[in-house]
Amino acid sequence: MTLENQKIIFSSPANLPTTYGIFTIVSFKIEGHSDDHLFVKMGDLESKENVLMRVHSECLTGDVFTSLKCDCGEQLSASMKMISEKKEGVVIYLKQEGRGIGLFNKVNAYSLQDIGHDTIASNHLLGFATDLRKFDLVKDVVEYLGLKSINLLTNNPEKIESITKATGRVVNITPLITKPNKHNSDYLQVKREFLDHRL
Repeated sequence: MTLENQKIIFSSPANLPTTYGIFTIVSFKIEGHSDDHLFVKMGDLESKENVLMRVHSECLTGDVFTSLKCDCGEQLSASMKMISEKKEGVVIYLKQEGRGIGLFNKVNAYSLQDIGHDTIASNHLLGFATDLRKFDLVKDVVEYLGLKSINLLTNNPEKIESITKATGRVVNITPLITKPNKHNSDYLQVKREFLDHRL
């Protein structure tokens, strides 16, 4: 997502009142690129240790339209609630929809899932790898915020490895357990059995 020597630019901070309390929102991007990412934080995080952090890839269907085909929206809500309860933490929201294949291709993958293919097979049938997401930009946000160490909110071992390698500051992992439903139970099983998610 980011290459060496590319400049990351940050917007001015602004207040973001939410149902979980008042967060500070900042957008950021690679200079000259069109993808706008963001983070929302609560509390003064500079030089803090074991900071709650959720690195969340955009999921329009789950985050906005409350899709039951995944657990993304529930994980985002749970993360914001945990941060609100502690009054300290950050959610980094990266624009990499559908594990990096984009919204158009994600909807095509949904169509393949409707006829029986699982989430991984659907990506492969469309000519994509299982997961194209990258988490390099997390390092820039961590440095911008001045975090000393991170408690990462995730079930994904590849994300843990990638963010640990990028930042060198992950000291704890907190799983995000959601309740399965009839629409996402197969999806969650695939994540557990084939992607080694901690579910």
